Amino acid sequence: MNMREQYIAFLTILRKEIKRYLRIWTQTLLPSAITMSLYFVIFGSLIGSRIGDMGGFTYMQFVVPGLIMMAIVTNSYSNVVSSFYGSKFGRSVEELLVSPVSNFVILMGYVVGGVTRGLLVAVVVTIVSLFFTHLHIHSYFVVVAVVLLTSTLFALAGFINAVYANSFDDISIVPTFILTPLIYLGGVFYSMDLLSPFWASVSKLNPLVYVVNAFRYGVLGVSDVSLPFAFGMITVFTAIAFGYSMHLLNSGKRLRQ
Repeated sequence: MNMREQYIAFLTILRKEIKRYLRIWTQTLLPSAITMSLYFVIFGSLIGSRIGDMGGFTYMQFVVPGLIMMAIVTNSYSNVVSSFYGSKFGRSVEELLVSPVSNFVILMGYVVGGVTRGLLVAVVVTIVSLFFTHLHIHSYFVVVAVVLLTSTLFALAGFINAVYANSFDDISIVPTFILTPLIYLGGVFYSMDLLSPFWASVSKLNPLVYVVNAFRYGVLGVSDVSLPFAFGMITVFTAIAFGYSMHLLNSGKRLRQ
């Protein structure tokens, strides 16, 4: 296939992905808005009023960037893991693998589909947050870069989970037992300055620490970790996930029956 045909194949996969989650928007977009509203009310308004300022900002302002990233991470991940495993379960992915479409195009079609859902949910959650607090963006470049890198990273992670999943129950194991703990221990609700030196060092093994703090810097201008180091870590994690995803596609491991 020439480049134009590969591009058409990419757009076809992407269009299918976008139509899939927009068709069931009450299950893919609305829950994030409702869940984040509850977080804003409980953690921001009720508990936050008792905690006071954190990092020079109100507690509501402090947690909003982390909650936006939480929505991006979970939606980018869940979109790809559910969609690709559905294709794998229905054996339609085998038709893709034997077609002239390159594995890179197949992967990017699913990943960009997950990224678009993550971006759309980010916009929805940000609009909801404005009903609870005022946000002044410190660096639009950092915000956009972190959102794109993070949504890509976790869309790739969702793809890897889908490849290894043997049942629909398997696609919920990683979000429940790995992703959720990483999010809650990633500095969404607290500053790492509150931790002891030992636990602060342990927290730096968590990739979500770099995601949350880099985005918080883009929004508020404060971060518990060095911004260049955070960008470097996110980029490294993304490159590893991309390389391994391509390896799984090229080898056909757990895809060809």
